Amino acid sequence: MSETVGLSPTSAAEAAATTLVAQSSGADWLARYSSSLMGVFGTPQRVLVRGAGCLVWDADGKEYLDLLGGIAVNALGHAHPFVTSVISSQLATLGHVSNFFTSPTQIALAEKLLSISNAPAGSKVFFANSGTEANEAAFKLARRNNADGKRTKIIALEGAFHGRTMGALALTAKEAYRAPFAPLPGGVVHIPFNDIEALRAAVDDSTAAVFLEPIQGEAGVRPLSAEYLQAAREATSAAGALLILDEVQTGIGRTGKWLASEDAGIVPDAVTLAKGLGGGFPVGALVTFGSTTSALLAAGQHGTTFGGNPVATAAALATLHAIESQGVLRNVLAVGAHLRDGLAAIDAVTEVRGEGLLIGFDLDADVAPAMVTAALDAGFIINSPGPRTIRLAPPLILTIEQADRFLTALPALISTAKATTSKDNK
Repeated sequence: MSETVGLSPTSAAEAAATTLVAQSSGADWLARYSSSLMGVFGTPQRVLVRGAGCLVWDADGKEYLDLLGGIAVNALGHAHPFVTSVISSQLATLGHVSNFFTSPTQIALAEKLLSISNAPAGSKVFFANSGTEANEAAFKLARRNNADGKRTKIIALEGAFHGRTMGALALTAKEAYRAPFAPLPGGVVHIPFNDIEALRAAVDDSTAAVFLEPIQGEAGVRPLSAEYLQAAREATSAAGALLILDEVQTGIGRTGKWLASEDAGIVPDAVTLAKGLGGGFPVGALVTFGSTTSALLAAGQHGTTFGGNPVATAAALATLHAIESQGVLRNVLAVGAHLRDGLAAIDAVTEVRGEGLLIGFDLDADVAPAMVTAALDAGFIINSPGPRTIRLAPPLILTIEQADRFLTALPALISTAKATTSKDNK
């Protein structure tokens, strides 16, 4: 009989991790990784085995403050007791039923998403497993907005990242991601970022949809202005095109509100969600606004085997409940403002962007990749989407004290990164 029988879910996970890790060091695990997994991610930076709140530990026992949150996924940190208990309970009750059936958690989550997004009557939800799958569904939704056969153009922005499946990749702007898989689904046009006149010139009666991220995360945390979002709503409405907002990274409290687009005062035709929605469990959603848009995808025109399964939807419901009941949105606003102010006060930081706990900051030299390494060595997990840019997307429960721990260490990390880069360039 397993020695973990009778332990709590957290204790059982710790026991399992400890048993595995005792067999190998981090270096040993990475050697095994390279011989068994595809190299699409390169060499992993560390082998992580356990997490609690905003902290994680690697296979060699080193502790890290997680300031990336699985790239904006772990909204409530790691091993949140309420979320893990709900997942365990649901899995022990009903794990999967296929899309021939539904479940109470699926229906309740759809209702909750319609409520928090202030969707009008007639709005609907389609569940997927990830952000790129939600955007793939939205891509097909856009294709259906073509009753006369003339709406073949879909507009996205320069710097956009919408995922890596073929439809989502067509919307993604980065040529390095696109080129190996050409030809991609056609009709997608990329226009300049935050340029209202370019937008108005591009949207016409051949446009099926405009896809926008309210804040471009992969491009270095670049926010669209409220004026741009409003102009996009006006232009698409006038032309009969759909306005589809990709809030995969920005939604579910990341900016201190449910949707980053709320302040613009617009009603889109659709929104995609994922990442933080499941608090670490894979789940995505396409929310369609109003009965006309919601009727574009008919029975049999799209589907997924695992999307909206009882465990994923229970995880999302638990995550939303915890965010609401534990004052998480207030924490995001307070800690996010504190962190951005602290970053702006550091001499080597030239610009700070973002909202809530989605933050990008630029350095005065091309040392961001070296700083990621220096930060790891010092016990911090961060990300560099560009040569001078650092992205932070920590758990929404990050404390002021934890933010200060990073701010205090940051000047030394920058100095180390500069010294390392200078040495490597000699």
